Amino acid sequence: QVQLQESGPGLVNSSQTLSLTCTVSGVSITMFPYYWHWIRQPPGKGLEWIGYIRGDGNRAFSPSLSRRTSISRDTSKNQFTLQLHSVTPEDTAVYYCAGSPGTNWASYESRGQGTQVTVSS
Repeated sequence: QVQLQESGPGLVNSSQTLSLTCTVSGVSITMFPYYWHWIRQPPGKGLEWIGYIRGDGNRAFSPSLSRRTSISRDTSKNQFTLQLHSVTPEDTAVYYCAGSPGTNWASYESRGQGTQVTVSS
C-alpha cells in the first residue's frame, strides 16, 4: 500500500521560502515512469498543480509558479521536497503531495492528507 505524508512548518513569513517534504512508503520514488506531484488548494478555490519530479529525476513546473519553485528528492529517505520562494499571503493553502503513473496530476493514485500552510503578511 502506497502512503504519502507531508511535513513542514504551518506558518511562513512573507518573502521567505516555504519548504515541505513528502515521505513516501510502499514504493520507491525512483520507480519509472512515475510522477510525484505537489498540489495546493487555496481557501475557497480549486486544486492547483505546482509541479512534479519524475522517477528518473526529471522535473516540470506550473508556468505560473516555475520562477519561484524547486523540487528535489532524497532517494535514501524516499522523500521529495518542495521549495516555494518569496512567498506572499496568496500562497496560503493546503498543500498535498501525490503520485500518478502519468503527467495528469488529477489522476493520482495516492495522495497525502495535506498540510495547511499559512503565509503571514
